[in-house]
Amino acid sequence: MTLLDKALTSEKRQARAAPEAEAKEKLLPAWSQGQLFSLLQALRPRQWTKNFALFVGIVFAQRLFTLPSFARACVAFVVFCLASSCIYLFNDLLDLENDRLHPTKRLRPLASGRLPASRAVAAIVVLLLACAALITLLFFMPIAPLADIFAPVGANILFALSVAVYLLLMVFYSLRLKHVVLLDVFLIAAGFVLRILAGTVVIPVSVSPWLYLVTILLALFLALSKRRHELVLLQDEASNHRQILKEYNLPMLDQMITIVVSATLMAYSLYTFEGPTGNRRLMVTIPLVLYGMFRYLYLVYKRREGGSPEEVLLRDRHMLVTVVLCVAIIIVVLYVLPK
Repeated sequence: MTLLDKALTSEKRQARAAPEAEAKEKLLPAWSQGQLFSLLQALRPRQWTKNFALFVGIVFAQRLFTLPSFARACVAFVVFCLASSCIYLFNDLLDLENDRLHPTKRLRPLASGRLPASRAVAAIVVLLLACAALITLLFFMPIAPLADIFAPVGANILFALSVAVYLLLMVFYSLRLKHVVLLDVFLIAAGFVLRILAGTVVIPVSVSPWLYLVTILLALFLALSKRRHELVLLQDEASNHRQILKEYNLPMLDQMITIVVSATLMAYSLYTFEGPTGNRRLMVTIPLVLYGMFRYLYLVYKRREGGSPEEVLLRDRHMLVTVVLCVAIIIVVLYVLPK
């Protein structure tokens, strides 16, 4: 066979292989590096800081350094990170048109077109399967101390139910309930309470009802501050971006924020005095909590921030130092000082 014949034969093979490769590529399209990076952005890993609420139960139950309990809490944390990312993707798919009108949200991967909608749907399915796999893993992880023979099954089922309730609640929130005035911010607070509840049942432990009250009030404060930030930022275009914003105004939000801040400080103070842990030593953290809330109010009213609490926490050094110092003092009081 001459060199010319070999070249022609090679061209014919490539011509026959091209349609097959194209069909295979259409069937299993490859992810580009840019799409993978855009997907990571759409998962919003910065907002995973909210899921540290799952460690509230293990910390205040003084079982942070119990290895089986800590391992189960870590798995629960990962499950809620994946579940919350599912909700972020789902919400972004629903709000594509509105996000494109927003001065900053239009830069999100889905709104800007950097991440195709089909990729987001596929990612949601994979994330849900990963959540189910991790929940199944919990059934094979030990619980210590073991209260009774039914504790492992009961704890795992309750945790699975808390994840399912969280997902359903957030889906209904995205579809309809976020358009109901006041109920929208209460459902955001409910998401935080479900995180703490999930963190307690997965171990399992019980924590003071005061902590749930503080969580609800603090979450309401953050949600109301976010609504205020959106009104200030978008002004006359606010209702075009988020329909519920036409039901709010600045004086109304300011009054509710004042009430919630006062109630949060009072509830936390009463917990440190009357709560079952810490022997009232946790009251030393009250000035830090007071400063942290005042600092956040300063950022909301003076610097017009508050649209993204996790970004405020990571960007503002005063807030970050206050939170780290407060957590450190709580650890010392609960685990180092004699009971």
